[in-house]
Amino acid sequence: MSAPIEDFALLSDLQTATMVGRDGSVDWLCLPRFDSPACLAALLGDRGNGCWRVAPAGEASAGTHSDRCAERAYRKDTLVLESRWETPDGTVRVTDFMPPRTQLPCLVRVIEGLSGAVPMRSELRLRFHQGRVVPWVRDAGQCTVAVAGPDAVWLGADGPVTALGDTDATVWEFTVPAGRRLALTLAWSPSHRPDPPAPLSVPAETALKETVDFWRRWAGQCRYRGPWREAVVRSLITLKALTYAPTGGIVAAPTTSLPGRIGGDHNWDHRYCWLRDSTLTLSCLLRSGYRDEATAWLDWLVRAIAGDPAQLQAVYGVGGQRLLPETEAPWLPGYEGSQPVRFGNRAVGQFQLDVYGEVMDTLCLSLRAGIPMPAHVWDLVEALMGWLLRHWREPDQGLWQVRGPRRQFVHSKVMAWVAADRAVRMGELLGRNGSSAEWRAMRDEVRRQVLREGWDAGQQSFVQAYGSPDLDASGLLMPRLGFLPASDPRVRGTLRAMSHLDHGGFLRRYGRDGGGADGTPGGEGTLVACSLWHAAALAAGGHTEHAQEVFERVLAIRNDVGLLAEQWDPDAGRQLGNAPQAFSHLALAETAFTLSAAQPRRGLPRRPAGRG
Repeated sequence: MSAPIEDFALLSDLQTATMVGRDGSVDWLCLPRFDSPACLAALLGDRGNGCWRVAPAGEASAGTHSDRCAERAYRKDTLVLESRWETPDGTVRVTDFMPPRTQLPCLVRVIEGLSGAVPMRSELRLRFHQGRVVPWVRDAGQCTVAVAGPDAVWLGADGPVTALGDTDATVWEFTVPAGRRLALTLAWSPSHRPDPPAPLSVPAETALKETVDFWRRWAGQCRYRGPWREAVVRSLITLKALTYAPTGGIVAAPTTSLPGRIGGDHNWDHRYCWLRDSTLTLSCLLRSGYRDEATAWLDWLVRAIAGDPAQLQAVYGVGGQRLLPETEAPWLPGYEGSQPVRFGNRAVGQFQLDVYGEVMDTLCLSLRAGIPMPAHVWDLVEALMGWLLRHWREPDQGLWQVRGPRRQFVHSKVMAWVAADRAVRMGELLGRNGSSAEWRAMRDEVRRQVLREGWDAGQQSFVQAYGSPDLDASGLLMPRLGFLPASDPRVRGTLRAMSHLDHGGFLRRYGRDGGGADGTPGGEGTLVACSLWHAAALAAGGHTEHAQEVFERVLAIRNDVGLLAEQWDPDAGRQLGNAPQAFSHLALAETAFTLSAAQPRRGLPRRPAGRG
């Protein structure tokens, strides 16, 4: 039985990430990058697909997810995870971390005796190429090395261990008495390099101190001082952890194929960078005081989208690559049997009109924040708008990247309005008004069309698509985007209509069947970001007490170390989808800023929690 998604904690070296369970098992690791093939993939299968478990000897050999640490937590304002184990023989603490990368990636696990003398077991089962290829393992003096194709993974210990004969894994046993410690270091290198990688020679105490200092210096820059600072800082650390430092790109999640519905096929690869997140990312980083990261993300964005405006994609690789071919891995049974397991994402081939608005909104926000706009970026603005003027009336696959027929999605048209509006504003700021008349005319035409075709008078709400009765949570974004003010009766009506998307106090992104829009069978959980949009929209409409109630309900579903997946299942009380999800944590931080700035108003009506 797979461990719950919320059992996993995140570690990152700012180029890749790993997922560590409460049972001490690293069940997901891609090396050397976020989007590299996994060499530990038990998260999507079983131990035979690759894992590295460090735990008290009896529990580690049992290999069941019922054997979990007594408690765990990140060290304050860091991405250093501490797990405490209590056994009849004594108590140990395991400290897991990935030092921010300078050369090659490594994962360090420090086992420290707190009381008694606890027998411990380390069991490493490497399976390269997405949990499939068994490597050649050999002894290399002070460490062991596993090689398969281009990859080599080295495992070393800074103290005595006993190697057990196991043809399927590298198994070490050792005893840690009170006051003593032992460090295990796993490091990757290209297989053609003959010598152990440099991280194996760095003392664990040095690596730990440098890692703690790095994260605390970084977290200390956060400007947020409101009542939810702990949650905001944890979300920002998570966002930083999902950043590919060499380029500034930010992946949506470090995992693939964690399902939106258990046993279903809503299983997507999120180890890439979505333009959907661009404005929210830049706004969140700038508001939080992280200008360097904001600038790096903007630079990534401009490089990624450079080229023919007709070829603008919804998603790109961490280096800006456009080709992300989607394949399936039939040798992996999937998380709790959820198949298929996918690598790559064919959303790169979809037409999403909304991304043009996201790009223009991001560029406008950066200009207003004082980030200079080079001349070639303005040329890009003009090229994008020239294409959009000709194509904005076309149907697309929308914000949710439907795999069904293209439709006239209301949010997509609103984002076309955003693109024209921001282009006009940027022209005014830069004194470049050559095309502003055309852009203003487009902006006015789009607005008239949305107000006419996207409004359902019977429901007194904006809907998902022209001619459809189905609701969509993206309607909550209209005030934030500036399309209509929060006080507009149509916005207030849409906010009231969102009660029909309520499921156990959380918001689905659209109707129960998606209006047939999703293109894949079956339902899913509630999208975490949509509940946060709901809280922000309530605050903008003056319902601050209700907004805070919704926001704190989301905070309550974070796991024990403060992480959020993409979705939440109110019926089963569990997280769903890829985790941790940048979209969820971005929305959390932005909503905290919004609520902290809102002035409370008493006596306003609010719907009781959980009413559908």
